[in-house]
Amino acid sequence: MHPQQDPDRWARLHAVAGEALAATKVGEDAVAVDLVTGYLSGSPEGDEEIRELVLLLFSECSGMVAALGSGGATPVKMQVFDEDGQEVPIDDADPPVRTAIRTLLAEVHGDQEAAAEQIEIALANGAPQELATVVLQALRWTVKLALECQARALPVTPWIAVALDE
Repeated sequence: MHPQQDPDRWARLHAVAGEALAATKVGEDAVAVDLVTGYLSGSPEGDEEIRELVLLLFSECSGMVAALGSGGATPVKMQVFDEDGQEVPIDDADPPVRTAIRTLLAEVHGDQEAAAEQIEIALANGAPQELATVVLQALRWTVKLALECQARALPVTPWIAVALDE
């Protein structure tokens, strides 16, 4: 069953994502990742809910990229940086970061199936730390894109705007 067909589950995913986004915004990355991976993995549909939540975030990112890119003063550019703040070619990024980039690019190009496949691979093959990195990228990008949309007076999905205003 798709989460939108179950209003309680959909509300729960939005609540968890909102709490995680609020934690990410204030730099509490470990708390944010634990909210997603720890809380949801304890439920009977843990991996499925983690997948749905991460895909929800990437879908929202895709929408914000589209809003920022259409007629915006500054185009949206994908960049990856190392610990020292130096830009790293995407192909040289760590595997979970490449997974996050591929997922976002698939969403931006309207290929939800390819995006879901990337997250499935991360869930099935990745170590917990790799999954945490993908989750954290989704959260960070959602926060950064939402804040940029707000700064440019572009629409932000209400549940994300509320989470970032807390």
